Amino acid sequence: MNTAGHPEATARRGLELTPFRGLRYDPDRVGSLAAVTSPPYDVVVRPDGLHQLQSNDPYNIVRLILPQATTPAERNEQAARTLRGWLSEGILTADPEPGLYVYEQRDGAGLLQRGIIGTLLLSEPSEGVVLPHEDVMPHVVADRAALMRATSANLEPLLLTYRGNGSESVTTTAIERMAGQPPLLATTTEDGYSHRLWSITDPSEVARIRSDLGRHQALIADGHHRWATYRRLRAEHASPSPWDHGLVLLVDTARYPLRVRAIHRLLHGVPVARSLALLDGLFRVQCLDVPLAEALDALADSACAGNAFVLAGDGAFHLVDRPDPDLLSRTVPTDRPTAWRTLDATVLHATLLAHVWHIPEDDPARIAYIHDTAATVEKAERDGGTAVLMHPVREEVVRDLARQGVTMPRKSTSFGPKPASGLVLRALDV
Repeated sequence: MNTAGHPEATARRGLELTPFRGLRYDPDRVGSLAAVTSPPYDVVVRPDGLHQLQSNDPYNIVRLILPQATTPAERNEQAARTLRGWLSEGILTADPEPGLYVYEQRDGAGLLQRGIIGTLLLSEPSEGVVLPHEDVMPHVVADRAALMRATSANLEPLLLTYRGNGSESVTTTAIERMAGQPPLLATTTEDGYSHRLWSITDPSEVARIRSDLGRHQALIADGHHRWATYRRLRAEHASPSPWDHGLVLLVDTARYPLRVRAIHRLLHGVPVARSLALLDGLFRVQCLDVPLAEALDALADSACAGNAFVLAGDGAFHLVDRPDPDLLSRTVPTDRPTAWRTLDATVLHATLLAHVWHIPEDDPARIAYIHDTAATVEKAERDGGTAVLMHPVREEVVRDLARQGVTMPRKSTSFGPKPASGLVLRALDV
């Protein structure tokens, strides 16, 4: 990779990953490791997925990452009590010595992803070490910060990517050597993914990995709100402190490319007919009498030529494309690069949400952000809302904008596969 003029070449420092004593479930105390895991908190589709996970096992991690109670304060205190109880009962135990954890995921279709979990020294975006690519919602950061304060724990790792030199790097060599040894744990979750975890504790090997990673910068692939939360909590504590670091999974996408998928929108209480009526004369609208998969194919084809969306919720699919150029010139800010101004997410937020539909993008009572396409459509049909289906952004577009210091609209991308929550946690007082 050419690093001329690249932030990685001029950053004051690179990634500083530190080993830690991971908290892990005692497999003899739970029904199964698969039964206590969960997708990341923002991927769980409430309330359906939440109830299913809670019923899988009384010790499912969802009881910590998405506690249920009447008020936010009660929810956070409940999570803290639950964590303390599981620690005292030995449901969760700390590994005897600090380590960097090698994490592997496989699906049944040939996908293989491996990375390394540790605690990363926090940095500001201006330092060019960890690059965000999306804006965040303040109320979500406040919610996650309150939960982390109450539990004094990082309950699930963020997903960060970096561009190494593939199989030749020190870190990748160490990861693949560990993958040939018996793991600390192995399980297969209901989604068909198999998960394995190893720990690297040898000080000399840890030092080599840390030195290798110290030459790189990372892109936040998943976890912008938790990264912003880490930074907020660091600011609340005098340094040095455990809050100077946050739990992350680092994946070298030169060796293990990630999948990039879209995150869809659900407009609460807005019937599809109303959403479409407001688009009259502003976009082209076509009704698609086809199944969901074919509607997404039509969306992909149209997205090659310009901004496009599919609206659903009334039993049909409606392709919305070819926006009026005058409308875009009036509503899309001009102080950003062309690549940002032409993003579907930019047009959705700046034009459709703000100027056509008048829906605040950060009001959870008006809009939800959902990763699962079918679930978004089903919820819209059940609740009488509008599902806005998006086409994914290419990873190179995301990375190029991040290197320019340009953030995309919130919830623009979904990188994956995401790490399962519940395989390794971090307590800040261990």
